[in-house]
Amino acid sequence: MIALMAKTGNYQVANVNVRNLPDEVHRAIRIQAALHGRSTEAEIRDILERAARPEGRVKLGSFLASIAREVGGLTDKEHTLFENTRITSPARAVSFE
Repeated sequence: MIALMAKTGNYQVANVNVRNLPDEVHRAIRIQAALHGRSTEAEIRDILERAARPEGRVKLGSFLASIAREVGGLTDKEHTLFENTRITSPARAVSFE
């Protein structure tokens, strides 16, 4: 079993337990982590992030803007205006404390 827990900035992120992971897989990840100069936990986080958020994926806002352009809802100039004013920083988790 592998347990992952991480804290980033002022907010806690998800914990994941992986049960029944074959020893060969765990060993391969440990070796891969060593080759990349990081911990097994950091390697697993990287693997999961790359799998869940691959480079080149179409983000929802871009997808909706492309639909609007296709149906004539936005001109290229309007699209550029939205692209330039888009907030690119990640959303922060709400804290009720």
